[in-house]
Amino acid sequence: MKYLFLVLKGIVLGVANVIPGVSGGTMAVVFNVYDKIIDLITPNIKKILRSWKFWVPLALGMGIGIFVFSKIITLLLNSYPVPTTFFFIGLIAGSIPLVWKKTGLQKTGGESSLSAARKVQLALCFAVGVALVLCMMFFGFDDSAKDAAKASAASLSGEFSFKVALMLFFAGAAAAIAMIIPGISGSFLLLALGMYAQIMGAIATLNVPLLVPFALGVMAGLIFGAALVRLLMAKAPSHTYSLILGLVAGSVVLLFVGVTKDFAGGVALVLFSVLTLAAGFAAAFFSSRSEN
Repeated sequence: MKYLFLVLKGIVLGVANVIPGVSGGTMAVVFNVYDKIIDLITPNIKKILRSWKFWVPLALGMGIGIFVFSKIITLLLNSYPVPTTFFFIGLIAGSIPLVWKKTGLQKTGGESSLSAARKVQLALCFAVGVALVLCMMFFGFDDSAKDAAKASAASLSGEFSFKVALMLFFAGAAAAIAMIIPGISGSFLLLALGMYAQIMGAIATLNVPLLVPFALGVMAGLIFGAALVRLLMAKAPSHTYSLILGLVAGSVVLLFVGVTKDFAGGVALVLFSVLTLAAGFAAAFFSSRSEN
């Protein structure tokens, strides 16, 4: 049963990583596997092999999510965008109690309260996290980014060259770093860079010449990004989790604004969206509690 849950969590992570605006890192926080994933992204092959019982079912689920369920989620987003997005908002919001606990701000019996200076530091980290995510509002959720993606896809669909390979490598590295930062969507960054449609097309058609440099960039970005996160976790865990809390909270606002700015629905749609929001919250909240 434990491995089945890991597969299911991997499916959600896989789906999240191909939907612009939804953060795979946030979903990893939601299901309380973020720390383990970051710890395993390392050149230490022996360490990776020892943990195969964790990452194999998770990776299997991610593969299923990317190649199978992402089509279903895309269909739901196209047909029922508001309720589907509210489900994701509920998932993200449901993880906030877990992240709050990890910041150390929660009072526990017998322990002295944090100093005023430390509370200010953690509050600033939280504010920075929120600000980083909300900055995404100035770059997207509009048709111009999608048009840029289509234009870039057209420009890259011609002859393969070193320049194209270099573009794909750096796009993969940037998206990977963004992907492991909660609150930041790697696929949305690709959309902002104008390369989302090209990469999705390459994955769908298994275009190896395009996928190889992109995959190498992803690997480089994951290793660098994970090393940075591990360093922050080791040196300043409370500050890091406060920053993550801000990123997660900011992503709730970002998704909410994105889905409601053109909202025009009746009472039935509102009620259905509230139900999907509650379902997402419950799924994340009880899943994270079971992992504690």
